[in-house]
Amino acid sequence: MAGISVVVPTLNEEGHVAEAIRSAREGGPGVEVLVVDGGSCDQTRAVAEAAGATVVASPRGRGIQLDHGARQAEGDWLVFLHADTRLESGWASALHALPPPFVGGAFRFAVDSPRSCYRWIEAGVALRCRLFRLPFGDQGIFVRRPSYAAAGGFPPFPLMEDVAFVKRLAREGRLAFPPVRAFTSPRRWERSGILTTTVRNWWLLGLYAAGLPPQRLARMYDS
Repeated sequence: MAGISVVVPTLNEEGHVAEAIRSAREGGPGVEVLVVDGGSCDQTRAVAEAAGATVVASPRGRGIQLDHGARQAEGDWLVFLHADTRLESGWASALHALPPPFVGGAFRFAVDSPRSCYRWIEAGVALRCRLFRLPFGDQGIFVRRPSYAAAGGFPPFPLMEDVAFVKRLAREGRLAFPPVRAFTSPRRWERSGILTTTVRNWWLLGLYAAGLPPQRLARMYDS
C-alpha cells in the first residue's frame, strides 16, 4: 500500500499532541508522523518525540508549518492533523480505498465531548461539506501528493489557510468525505462559549470572503 504522512503543526500543545500522534500511528507501520513545531516553549517537542513522531522545526504560522511539513514528508498521501484532534480507527484504510478520481478531502467532523449541543455543530459542519464541499482543518484534510503540488500547497496564512487550500484543491478533482471521524477538542467552544465561537467563526469566514487579509483576521481571532 502507498505510504501516508501525517503532518501535525504545533505551538505549545504538550497536553494534546500525544493523543493526536497515537491516533495517527494506529494507521499502521506505513504511516509517517511529522510534528512541525513553530517554536513551542513548553514540552511539546519532547512529548511528540516520546510518542513516536519525528519533530521538525519551522517558522511560526499554521500555513507555513503545514507546507513545511508537506515538503518534508515522504508519503503518497498527506494528512494534515491539528494537534488537538484525533483520528478514529480505520482512517488509513478509508484513504487507501479511495479510487483515483478523488484527489483529496477530509474526515467527518466530530467534537470530542458527550454534550448534546455539539451534535448540532457536527450537523452544521456535515451540511456545509455536503452543500459547499468546504471542509476545515479540524477535520483532518488529506490530499494525494501530486494534487498537493498541483494546488500550490498551503499558503503562508496564519488563518484561513485551510479554506484557501481546499478551494484550490477542488479545482484539481473530486473531494471525498469518508465517514471516519476526526474528533477535535471542545476547548475553543468551552473557552468562549458555543454560540459566540460559532458566530465568530462564520463572521471571520465572511470577512475573508469579502477580501480581508488573513493576517488581520488572525489578530481578530486571537483578540
